[in-house]
Amino acid sequence: MQTMTRSMNEGLGAAKAGKKDEFYTQYIDIQKEVEAYLEYDADTFRGKVVYCNCDDPFESNFFKFFAANFNRLGLKKLISTSYDGSPIAGEQLSFDDTEKTPHKAEAIAIEIEEVTDLNNDGTTDIEDVRLFLEANPHKRIRLEGSGDFRSPECVELLNQADIVVTNPPFSLFREYVVQLIEHKKNFLIIGNQNAITYNDIFPLIRANKLWLGVTIRSGDREFRVPDHYPLNAAGSRIDENGVKYIRVKGVRWYTNLDHGRRHQKLPLMTLADNVKFSKHKEVRGIGYETYCNFDALEVPFTDAIPSDFDGIMGVPITFLDKYDPDQFEIVANGDDRDEMQALGVPPLGPEYVGNAGRRKVGVPSTKKAAYKRIFIRHRRPTTESK
Repeated sequence: MQTMTRSMNEGLGAAKAGKKDEFYTQYIDIQKEVEAYLEYDADTFRGKVVYCNCDDPFESNFFKFFAANFNRLGLKKLISTSYDGSPIAGEQLSFDDTEKTPHKAEAIAIEIEEVTDLNNDGTTDIEDVRLFLEANPHKRIRLEGSGDFRSPECVELLNQADIVVTNPPFSLFREYVVQLIEHKKNFLIIGNQNAITYNDIFPLIRANKLWLGVTIRSGDREFRVPDHYPLNAAGSRIDENGVKYIRVKGVRWYTNLDHGRRHQKLPLMTLADNVKFSKHKEVRGIGYETYCNFDALEVPFTDAIPSDFDGIMGVPITFLDKYDPDQFEIVANGDDRDEMQALGVPPLGPEYVGNAGRRKVGVPSTKKAAYKRIFIRHRRPTTESK
């Protein structure tokens, strides 16, 4: 096995800049995430039509997972459509992770409405799906268009779906999410962490129409890439079968499916106790800073949010990993100039550069700017609800 050991330095932003959207999610990452929803509600997918609309079924682990677990999940139907420009079509048949079975790159749709034990081994799995497709070639439908998720054919299939699960093109993430919301679909998708602050995405988070998934908190994951993909990024490797992988930074699951972590209140200390006992040297014995251009408290770490502060607080983006909408209200996105101005925050002067922690030499350390933060406040029970 060949590996590259340099520190990671390529994220989804770099992929977008290079128009490299060919990142393919590993089976284990899909499995772990889906299982988290089943733990919260075993019927999350039962009786539902699942649509993988950026997935060639002959190469996608999304199709492979839902096909192999069709009966366990209780699916009504599984639909998968591919794009005829897929760069790894034909490189690896997803039914067998070691066998490379060429097939022509084309825009196809496959619909499965049942999985039965065709090989009589006492269970149903991906081998039964393979036998079914071989015996029913009419289930493999050649699309008239390119298979792009925005095409009329794919939108028609989208209208049939209850839940969309896939890894959409990184460079089209905004447009992809807007389409899902417009069509009122449930979804579980992978995207760039920076998408949290997009003007198209953040309002959905604030309105409780979209939130982060469960299993990816460190923000990086290993993805398969096509054979032609240059391994010039750190964290890359080639496995014993010659398959290329690259570890990508800044990754998150995005969803509107409910899960248990969203309802776990964050345990907090009071402001005074944080100053006395916080594990963070930036807070312990020092206290909290306020912003020079906004009457709000700067909280540098999510676990340092004071339980007894009733005003607005600026917290890191990673706060959303612990966000319970019953415990906190999201007020604004520090990256959105219009939202901040609506709160009365004036634009930054020339003495401020970068994010909330960076200032030009000579500017007092207490002069912290409201920037690169999510602004929140506690939800307090009303008198009637006490």
